[in-house]
Amino acid sequence: MSYSVGLDVSQKTTAICVIDANGERFWRGVCPTDPDLIETSVRRHACDDANIGVETGAMTPWLVHELRGRGLQVICLDARHARAALKMQINKTDQNDAEGLAQIVRTGWYRSVHVKSLDAHRARALLGARAQLVGMRTRLSNNIRGILKTFGVLPGGVRGMRFDRRVEAQLVERPDLEPIVAPILTIWRSLREQIAAFDKMIRALVKESPDCRLLMSVPGIGPLTGLAYVSTVEDPRRFGSSRSVGAHFGLTPRQYQSGEIDRSGRISRCGDGLARTLMYEAAVVILTRLKRPCSLKDWALTIARRSGIGKARVALARKLTVILHSIWRSGEPFSWSTPASAA
Repeated sequence: MSYSVGLDVSQKTTAICVIDANGERFWRGVCPTDPDLIETSVRRHACDDANIGVETGAMTPWLVHELRGRGLQVICLDARHARAALKMQINKTDQNDAEGLAQIVRTGWYRSVHVKSLDAHRARALLGARAQLVGMRTRLSNNIRGILKTFGVLPGGVRGMRFDRRVEAQLVERPDLEPIVAPILTIWRSLREQIAAFDKMIRALVKESPDCRLLMSVPGIGPLTGLAYVSTVEDPRRFGSSRSVGAHFGLTPRQYQSGEIDRSGRISRCGDGLARTLMYEAAVVILTRLKRPCSLKDWALTIARRSGIGKARVALARKLTVILHSIWRSGEPFSWSTPASAA
């Protein structure tokens, strides 16, 4: 008899429910969130080839890889889809959620979510940590500017002089502000050093990755954007068509259709927000900094004249995701002489 298993995972404990092919509950219980203990419980109460359902969450990648490494068949379910089905339950408990996940797996009304490798998650964590520090540095510099502006001190731009050097030069004439600004400036310098260390790590990863170097042949794509794209997509064979990659990055418009109503809205903003932001910045670079003639830029400028620069940037960001996937799948670098095909 085939069994289906549902796992409702929390930080300390995991609720487990085993149901048979007829949907009847066979066994349920709770054990610590430990792959060894979960494996023991599943093998004891279900067959080795049982399908195990677990919804997406913070601990899902680690747990899925650990259980699959032990030979179990684990299916990752989208938490939004699972939540829609579990809302039908009158009482929400961990054990009821586990049984609901098992029922979803048994009926087959799900679409399995790809679980990226731990290396991809590690690269994504590196990019996320860098973005966090960059944001903190920006907030600190804005805070320093706000403090100085109150007292009429404006650390304007001086070519060739770093921000902290400009502030220190201004504090020479205002020793009363130094006890306030100097500690913040020290933290700003520390953040700058850590960001530089992260940049060095990112360049090392990109240098070792032939996929990242291939994607960097596209204008506007640097080490950050290339690594973000590779760690987000991970395997280009996941997508049967390059056009669908734009939707994966949340760069396609939402659509609502019902009866006579059929309208398109703003972009969905689904998926990885950092990767989407970097693709948008790459589009801005092409439109504002690229001097070499490029049909890709001409295509975006045509949209800008027709619909505005904002829509042109989003359209170009989406087109870049399509082009990068096509290049990655073919293994051929970007060709400047060939006009970019409409995506």
